[in-house]
Amino acid sequence: MGTDMGLRHAFVALLLVLAALPAQAQLRVFACEPEWAALVRDLAPDAQVTTATSYLQDPHYIEARPSLIAAMRRADIAVCTGASLEAGWLPTLLQRASNPDIQSGRPGLFFAAAHAQLHAPHDHVDRSMGDVHPEGNPHVHLAPDQLPEIARALAERLGAIEPEAAAAIQGRYIRWRSSWNRLRTEWRDKAEAIEGQSVVVQHSSFNYLLRWLGVEAAADLEPKPGLPPSASHLSRLLAEPGLGEASAILIASHQDPQPAEWLAEQTGLPVVVVPGTVTDEAPIETLGGLISEIIRQIESAVSGASNGGL
Repeated sequence: MGTDMGLRHAFVALLLVLAALPAQAQLRVFACEPEWAALVRDLAPDAQVTTATSYLQDPHYIEARPSLIAAMRRADIAVCTGASLEAGWLPTLLQRASNPDIQSGRPGLFFAAAHAQLHAPHDHVDRSMGDVHPEGNPHVHLAPDQLPEIARALAERLGAIEPEAAAAIQGRYIRWRSSWNRLRTEWRDKAEAIEGQSVVVQHSSFNYLLRWLGVEAAADLEPKPGLPPSASHLSRLLAEPGLGEASAILIASHQDPQPAEWLAEQTGLPVVVVPGTVTDEAPIETLGGLISEIIRQIESAVSGASNGGL
C-alpha cells in the first residue's frame, strides 16, 4: 500500500513538473499561395499556417489586408513563390508587418522560385509586354521535376527555423519524395495517351505541366500576359493555324470562363476548368492530388475530342 501511494505521489509530482515546463512554441507559417501551405503541411503537419490566397484568387492581385499583416507579423517564416509573382502586394505586407525575421535575405523569407529553373526568363521587360516576369514563369508548383528540389530546400529551411523538429521534418521530406516519385511514374504512363496533343490556354499557369506532359499550348486567350481576353483578340484566334489541332480549352478556376465559353461555341472545343492550385477538398488538397486531377481532366477531354465529343 505504501509503495503504491509513493508511486502515485511521484506520478503526480512528475505531472506538475511537466505542466510547469514552458510549452513548445508552434511553428507559425505565412504561405503566400495554397500550394506552399499544402507543402508545409506535408513537411510540418503541426505548424500553424496562414494562407494569403485561395484557388479562386489570382495570386498576382490581392489586397494587403490587416489580417494578413497581423499574420505575417507573428510568423516565423513566410513561404512564397517569388519571381515577382507577389510583387504587387508582398512588399507592402513585409513593410507593414515589420517582422525582422521575415525580410529580404533573412532565413524567414523563403522563395520557391529561387530553387527552380524557371522557363522563359527575359533580359528586358516593360509595361508594353503585359504581366511578364523578368525572372521567368513563376508558376513552378505544377512542374513535376522541379518540386522535389523545392521541397528539399523548404524542409531544410523549416528545420533551421525549428531545429528541435529538423530530424522529423527531414524524415517527412524523404517519405514525401518517395511518394512523389511514384506519382511521377504514374503521370508519365498517363502522358503517353496525350503526348503530342495541344490545348488552348489562358495565361501561362499550366505551362510547366503541359511541357512535361508533351502537350502544346496551341493558343492563348490573353492578348498579352495578364491582360483580359478582348473581343478582337478572340476573333483573331479563330484564324490561328494551330487552333484546328487543339483538343480542348484549359483554364483555371479563378479565371473568367466567358472567353473560353465563347471560343468553345465557335469551335466546338470542350472547356476544361481545373483549379490552378490546391483546394481544401480531397483529392486536390495536395500538390500530387492536384496534378493527378489536372492530368485526368486533360486526358478525358482529349479522349472525348478524339471520339467526336465528350
